[in-house]
Amino acid sequence: MAEPGDQDKLSDDWDLDGTVVPVDAAVEQTEEEKAAEATAEWAAMLEGDTGDGEGAPDRVLNQDEIDSLLGFDASIGSNVELTGVQALINSALVSYERLPMLEIVFDRLVRLATTSLRNFTSDNVEVTLDSISSVRFGDYLNSIPLPAILSVIRAEEWENYGLLTVDSSLIYSMIDVLLGGRRIGGNIRIEGRPYTTIELALARRMIEVILEDTHRAFEPVTQVNFKLERMETNPRFAAISRPGNAAILIELRIEMDDRGGKIEILLPYATIEPIREQLLQMFMGEKFGRDATWEGHLATEIYSAEVSIEAVLHEQDVPLSRMMAMQAGDTLMFERTPTDPVRLRCGGVELTEAVMGHIGNLVSVRVTRPLNPPKVTMEAFEAIDEETEGR
Repeated sequence: MAEPGDQDKLSDDWDLDGTVVPVDAAVEQTEEEKAAEATAEWAAMLEGDTGDGEGAPDRVLNQDEIDSLLGFDASIGSNVELTGVQALINSALVSYERLPMLEIVFDRLVRLATTSLRNFTSDNVEVTLDSISSVRFGDYLNSIPLPAILSVIRAEEWENYGLLTVDSSLIYSMIDVLLGGRRIGGNIRIEGRPYTTIELALARRMIEVILEDTHRAFEPVTQVNFKLERMETNPRFAAISRPGNAAILIELRIEMDDRGGKIEILLPYATIEPIREQLLQMFMGEKFGRDATWEGHLATEIYSAEVSIEAVLHEQDVPLSRMMAMQAGDTLMFERTPTDPVRLRCGGVELTEAVMGHIGNLVSVRVTRPLNPPKVTMEAFEAIDEETEGR
């Protein structure tokens, strides 16, 4: 054991002034010192990185830049192309604007349906086009508010199907109008019961009127007849396409004074594929791949072009050795008579035959038969175009 003098000497060496420091306190002081040293090192690193050196950190983004990166910008309209993460989320959707003729067709349908439904109901009916959008078939089936009537329609010429959905408010409003009900404003109360036979029959008549108008609306573009295959009230029984397939959704709103509802027409892209080229037109009557004005100008210039015609009296094969040995005065005998026909050529293409003669001091030929039919016609070019588009 150390003597008291030795203890005083040890205290003086450690400069403890006689104060005994517990072991636990010494350990805590050491950890605090380590934490302080680490904090000082981080502060020094940050101070050193704030300069213009290569290790400078990136600039902090503000809220507007973050919104632009993510694609969530409330200031842009709904028809503006999305960017960022929002564009990735909605990348599966297809814009209907690639088929501009659809809007013209359904604008025509609005006008036709307004007149037809006025005659059908003998009431003041207004039909408006709410929207044209692209959806996934499965998403649309899950979004249909029930109860509703889903009509499976068949496009006979396209050999494919579509959906026509009538919501319950329009069905009850139409039944109320057709059966002489009172003009009650506001929404009609819908009972939780299935549709009766009379209600389904009246709804079928209204759907057939809409389908006839749709046929007439498509007439300027193509001839297609829409046939009502069946009517369903459960969306699971109206599956006409795969859930992931894209489709065009057209929403029509029908108003009869203070009552009415919506009709939705769903056409999968596979259904309208046969008339995709027609729907790409910007206006009625547009011709793809051809310009009538340019065709007329080209035809006029071709007719007025000057060409060189060769009159070939006779052709024969002669050995090269004989040609090399020919001298002045040698004669080549052509096995031809004055009445034998002469072949007329243009650019190496044989056109027709003629008989040689003369007019005054000029040698002439008289055409004896019509021109040879061309081996390549415009139909051949059209067939090539069709094969290219089919690929």
